[in-house]
Amino acid sequence: MQQLTGKIAIVTGAASGFGAGIARAYIAEGAQVVIADLNHDAGRALAEELGPDASAIACDVTNAEQVRAAVEHCVSRFGVPDIVVNNAGATHRNQPMLDVDEKTFDRIYAVNVKSLYHMARAVVPLMRERKSGVIINVGSVAGIRPRPGLTWYNGSKGAANMLSKSMAVELAPDGIRVNAICPVMGATAMLADFMGVPDTPENRARFTASIPLGRLCEPRDVANAAVFLASDSSDFLTGIEMPVDGGRVI
Repeated sequence: MQQLTGKIAIVTGAASGFGAGIARAYIAEGAQVVIADLNHDAGRALAEELGPDASAIACDVTNAEQVRAAVEHCVSRFGVPDIVVNNAGATHRNQPMLDVDEKTFDRIYAVNVKSLYHMARAVVPLMRERKSGVIINVGSVAGIRPRPGLTWYNGSKGAANMLSKSMAVELAPDGIRVNAICPVMGATAMLADFMGVPDTPENRARFTASIPLGRLCEPRDVANAAVFLASDSSDFLTGIEMPVDGGRVI
C-alpha cells in the first residue's frame, strides 16, 4: 500500500542528492511532486524520468519571489501542497572558521536558514486554510554534534533544527506538523567540501570511522525518513530532530 497516495509535495534542492532521493520515494509512494531546484535542467530531467506526477521549476530558495512562484506553480499544476520538504542546502569547505569569507557565510545562511522563512511565508497561509500540512526541514547532525572546520555551516544547521521545533509549537494549533531530518554527511556533491580533502576511499574511511554503523548516509536513508514523517503513520510526531546518522550523535 502506498503511504502518500493523493498527497502533493514540494521538495527543494530535489534535482540531485538527498532531494532527488526524496522526490523518487514520494512518487513511488503515490504523491505528486514539484521539484524546485536552482539547476532547472537537472530538475526537468528528473521530472521527465519520474513521469506526469512530477513537475520541475527553477527556484533559488534565497529569493522570496522565486519561492512564491514555486508554490504557485504547485497550486496551479497539482493543488495546494500537503507536504513541503526544505532540503536545499549549502556549505563551506572544511577549513578554519576565520578563513571563511563573508560572502560565503551570507550564502550559507541564506540557503540553509532564510529559505525556511521564505517558504513559511509562502506556504503556511495555504496550509492554515486547510488546517493541515507537513513541513520537513533537512537539518543536520552538524547542528547537534558539530565537527571542527565547519563552524558556520554547523551554526546554520543548528538554526534549522531549532527553527523546526519553534515552528512546530507555533503551528500545531493550525494542524501543521514540522519536523527536522538530521543526516550525517552523505555521498553527495558536497562531500569533498565537508571533508575538506579530496573524496578518496582513504579519506572517506577516516570519516566513516566516526559513524558507528560504518558508512555514509545515502539518499535512500533520508528518503525513508521523509516518507515516514510525511505519512499518516507519524501524525502525532511534531518538533522532533530525527538523526539519520548511523549513530554519529550517540
